[in-house]
Amino acid sequence: MAALVIAEHDNQSLKAATLNTVAAALQCSPEVDILLAGSGADAAASAAAQIPGVRKVIQVDSPALADQLAEPLAAQILAIASNYSHLLAPATANGKNVMPRVAAKLDVAQLSDIIKVVSADTFERPIYAGNAIATVQSSDGVKVITVRTTGFDPIAETGGSAAIEKLASVESAGKSSFVGRELTKSDRPELTAAKIIVSGGRGLGSGEKYQELIAPLADKLGAALGASRAAVDAGYVPNDYQVGQTGKIVAPLLYVAVGISGAIQHLAGMKDSKVIVAINKDPEAPIFSVADYGLVADLFTAVPELTKALS
Repeated sequence: MAALVIAEHDNQSLKAATLNTVAAALQCSPEVDILLAGSGADAAASAAAQIPGVRKVIQVDSPALADQLAEPLAAQILAIASNYSHLLAPATANGKNVMPRVAAKLDVAQLSDIIKVVSADTFERPIYAGNAIATVQSSDGVKVITVRTTGFDPIAETGGSAAIEKLASVESAGKSSFVGRELTKSDRPELTAAKIIVSGGRGLGSGEKYQELIAPLADKLGAALGASRAAVDAGYVPNDYQVGQTGKIVAPLLYVAVGISGAIQHLAGMKDSKVIVAINKDPEAPIFSVADYGLVADLFTAVPELTKALS
């Protein structure tokens, strides 16, 4: 049977995580459909139809789906779930919100955070903060899966010509309602989609030093800003900067870690980066065990020099 990917979008455009999830779905089944549930999301549906390998895009349009709440979105998934052997969503905040509800309603075990498809019923997922990889086999008739996007290279955005099928929305219990959303707006790239990330840690000493040292370096590189949990907990930067097991999982082309020792929970969130550069004055810091390039130096001297050299 076919696989169904739950598209992640903002009603205007697709999120990059959808492309990684389609890549995983194609390894589960040669027939892949996309469910795009939203409100006024014709542009996003058209973009989804251009993804190579997609058979069709199922578009469900309703004001109740504008904010992607778990209850109404799960109702749309469950209405067509019997047509599919695999239901996949990115392991993002949205995917982690709706898929457990879908799995519970179907009375199946969820397969969380997969990083590899071994076969149609067997998958690999990290455990113990990525220090071990578990191979999980499921005998459930429908596999409900969240995909760690860093484990799969994204498929191309264009080249496909899938049909768009519009379905009426299904009523949900309506037990929750959307109240509001507070977003941090920035001209920088989104952290989980950025090709270059510069992260700062507790070694910076203060939020002022973070802005003084990390922000200019990120500007020179056109990078997103990240941080360790220690820096977030100390109040240097907002929570949405956090990279790690309890933050955001990233795998950019270049990851620059400044003043970050490399605790296990941080490494779990960035060790799949293509090139890792670490700057730390402690030569025994665990971050150097995963770094491709390491500089043992005082960051207060090294980072301004690096920023100046990039001018």
